[in-house]
Amino acid sequence: MKYKITISNKTYEVEIENINTRPVIAFVEGDRFEVMPQNVDQAETRNEADAPAEKKAFNLNPVSAVASSPNQALSGNALTAPLPGTVIEVFVKPGEKVEAGQVVVIIEAMKMKNSIRSVYSGSVSEVLVSAGQSVAHKQALIKFTEPGEASWI
Repeated sequence: MKYKITISNKTYEVEIENINTRPVIAFVEGDRFEVMPQNVDQAETRNEADAPAEKKAFNLNPVSAVASSPNQALSGNALTAPLPGTVIEVFVKPGEKVEAGQVVVIIEAMKMKNSIRSVYSGSVSEVLVSAGQSVAHKQALIKFTEPGEASWI
């Protein structure tokens, strides 16, 4: 989704892939940024057409009245693959506690092994991949029961 954001009288075009994933992937003028929102209740946005004094609250984690998404990657409690490749090794099992920053999966892409670290602290409810399996970009790897505090690694 694309947004126009003004900071210090300069307008930027920002594209956000999925506001519900952590970290949030944002592209600003072609540059890729990974953003970890902290004070969700204090985040605000302003529409250019609004009066300068008028501000609207912007909730980065909206509560949905709809049932959880069938796509595990979009449900907000899953760790997703940052790149396509082949799973080489999985280090966690359902029921295990994971700390933010812990290596949970290794994915091989273009003959390089990439350690995938958890951005959440919490309990693993389901491991959705196994060694030897091919995964796509943004495919869910691990589902958490109640993801704890997200961490910027």
